[in-house]
Amino acid sequence: MRKLIARLWGAGQRGMAARGRRLPADAGMNTAEYAVGTLAAVAFAGVLMKVLMSDPVQGALTGIITKALN
Repeated sequence: MRKLIARLWGAGQRGMAARGRRLPADAGMNTAEYAVGTLAAVAFAGVLMKVLMSDPVQGALTGIITKALN
């Protein structure tokens, strides 16, 4: 039993590889997390674009740029 535990939870790359082979249920978890993160980033970008395209924000940004150039 100790040999099995040492092999599964051993230090270094060999131990990590042994754990990866033993747990196939987590194989697609990273892909799902990236998909959710990408979806959240796209939603945030859409909201940010909507805010930046509004008239008050565009007027304020134009005023700041004009003042900086003069």
